[in-house]
Amino acid sequence: MKTLMLRLIIGLVAIAASNVAIAVTHFNDETLNYKVNYKWGLINKQAGHAKLTLKNVGEDYVVQLTAASEPWADKYYQVRDTLNGIIERDNFRSKFYEKIAHEGNEDKHDTVTFGYDGDIVTGACTRRVVRKGKERVNQKLMLEAEGTTVDMISAYYYMRSIDYNNWKVGDKETITIFSGKRKEALTIEYHGIEDVKADKKTFRCYHITFIFTSDGGKKTSDDMDAWISADQRRIPVRLEGKLPVGKVHCIYTGQ
Repeated sequence: MKTLMLRLIIGLVAIAASNVAIAVTHFNDETLNYKVNYKWGLINKQAGHAKLTLKNVGEDYVVQLTAASEPWADKYYQVRDTLNGIIERDNFRSKFYEKIAHEGNEDKHDTVTFGYDGDIVTGACTRRVVRKGKERVNQKLMLEAEGTTVDMISAYYYMRSIDYNNWKVGDKETITIFSGKRKEALTIEYHGIEDVKADKKTFRCYHITFIFTSDGGKKTSDDMDAWISADQRRIPVRLEGKLPVGKVHCIYTGQ
């Protein structure tokens, strides 16, 4: 469940495209909180929580995500993750991404340093994995893409910058995501405006589906759904993904 939980919180809400109008041009310092629930039939239990913070530092946004499983879920699979990022404020370009993760019996440390040459984006990546105290992976690689490219935390803020009023039901857009080990294509499909409940509140939201694929077009995870508040802040208030048994819901709980 941990991989899906982190995708729901972090990277499955990336929807920036160069030809899409921007609704939010500047973010103030903020802290946003989420709970992650596991639902199967009548079972609906909180399995984790996350906190996203943003600070304006010079010409950049400095952002951080911390995510953790709840004590009862720790017995099955413990998650303690921190993601750090630096984003250029004026053009929303990723500069640096870092993931420091403890997941089950593995410790991971990924970094991506971004470079730009016209429309070409490069990512100088490092990746280290330690499993049960032994180093299993220690590698460096270079990723390359053309056009809009994000990482697994800057994606969240790109998503919030989109003016969905310019989208029609059925519209789709595709961008690229770099992680410490690979790049993925993310296709977003728009379904219109709906009223959605999150943490005992009702929000007017844009409904979107996310489809993750590899370079060859093969799906890298199940489709996921997100509901983003239809106001100036563009906050993802509810995210859902399927598991082999049941679903995971990521729910906004406020500041």
